[in-house]
Amino acid sequence: MTYTQEQQHQVRFVEVDADQAGQRIDNFLRTALKGAPKSLIYRIVRKGEVRVNKKRVKPETRLNAGDLIRIPPVRVAERGESAPVGAGLAEHLDRAVLYESDSLIVINKPAGLAVHGGSGVSLGLIEALRQIRPDCRFLELVHRLDRDTSGCIMVAKKRSMLRYLHDALRMRKVNKVYHALVVGRWPGRRDRVDAPLQRFELKSGERIVKVHPEGKPSVTEFKVLRRYQDFATLIEARPLTGRTHQIRVHTQFAGHPIVGDIKYTPDDDNRVFRQEGIRRLMLHAARLELHMPDGERLRVDAPLDTDTEKALSRLADDRVE
Repeated sequence: MTYTQEQQHQVRFVEVDADQAGQRIDNFLRTALKGAPKSLIYRIVRKGEVRVNKKRVKPETRLNAGDLIRIPPVRVAERGESAPVGAGLAEHLDRAVLYESDSLIVINKPAGLAVHGGSGVSLGLIEALRQIRPDCRFLELVHRLDRDTSGCIMVAKKRSMLRYLHDALRMRKVNKVYHALVVGRWPGRRDRVDAPLQRFELKSGERIVKVHPEGKPSVTEFKVLRRYQDFATLIEARPLTGRTHQIRVHTQFAGHPIVGDIKYTPDDDNRVFRQEGIRRLMLHAARLELHMPDGERLRVDAPLDTDTEKALSRLADDRVE
């Protein structure tokens, strides 16, 4: 549950329902008081302004169904308010729904749309969904995709599903399959990259990931899907670990960076592919496979957008083997 500005200036009493049970009070308040900084949340808890069943609590206190929470008046800054969703984006997202149940939505995210606002982005996927689905009282990202990566992304409609999927991701029970167009001829024998990854911050403030002996263990499996002579290769990538920019850096490390990657691919290569009509990061979350809480096996496939399909078709026509 989130509150309007008017409600945020009043004492509120909220009863915890079964789906909200088990979470920490600080996490509950972050959802309830969207936009409130963490420092404010911890301050009102520490000062005893937040009560659970009339008792003071600690930030790590876990909630039970039926608990009554007192939430004090707070003032949340208006800055960073999400921009309104345009009709075009709303229609696109409606069409992009690949799977929906009462607890989960899987969406084929378009390239160029951030998953959430912030850092100069006024509107992301999750903010847009909350606007066009006002009847959904709970919508939270299960995982993330880079802004310029397209394809399958999961959004939980219930906290119980969010917890279940977080556990499944942590235990590697969600199979993610990506498609990527890489520069050059990917060797058929190169079916696995096992190289540790570490994040670095450049003097400019830009954050990048590199293969580094002191990095975290990172493994990706690869398979060739289609060759465009020696010019480019369409590959399948299955990350067995979930590191930031893992596929992008592992393909670069293998000597075949992803087409359109402005961070890890040489400008000269990207320029050549732009002349071929390819002007985006060619990384696509093509498939998700997992078991639902009731044991049902779920497989969701995300098609490429029409413009990218056309660009690949032109590339194939120009590069007939």
